[in-house]
Amino acid sequence: MPSQQPQQTQASRTPARRRQRSTRLVVAIALLAVAAAVVLGALASSSAVLTAVAAVLAVVAGAAATRITHTELMLARVEAAQDRAVQAQEYRAITERRTAESAAFAADMRRKIVEREEALDVLERALSTAQKNAAEQTVKRAQEARRADSAERGRTTAELGRDQADHRAAEAIVAVAELEAEVDALRAEVEALRAAAARRDHRSA
Repeated sequence: MPSQQPQQTQASRTPARRRQRSTRLVVAIALLAVAAAVVLGALASSSAVLTAVAAVLAVVAGAAATRITHTELMLARVEAAQDRAVQAQEYRAITERRTAESAAFAADMRRKIVEREEALDVLERALSTAQKNAAEQTVKRAQEARRADSAERGRTTAELGRDQADHRAAEAIVAVAELEAEVDALRAEVEALRAAAARRDHRSA
């Protein structure tokens, strides 16, 4: 929106400038036409006085037309320089806005990556704990199995303990698998965020 307002203002000034140019050029052409008509009339009259007056008038009209044309050329150059300065300011504003947007995008991507990495660290610690728990449950299961095999008495109690150990070991294995899946998904998301940030940096460069 800010860049459209200068363009609209510049567009509104253009017709006025063109009208002024047209008026100046019409005046210059009219002076030359009047001078030519006066000279032709003086030549047709064969009067030395009229010829001299016509010559002077033609010189004055030619000088005035030249002055008007030169003034129009200078004004056109000044206006062109002003237009280029306005365009340069607009392009600079656009560049500054794009730079700010790129910086904001990069900051947001860095924040998201940091958040995902922190969550990944938490999941990795939870995964380590779950793996340790699974290993402990596996050891307990083996111990219960050895007790069940070596004990002749209390077989029912030993088998119950073994079943419970099997159940806890299975739950621990499932928990490890779930945490590993979450870790893999989060790592993939972090890589995608980094790739998106790299592509945006490459485009802005």
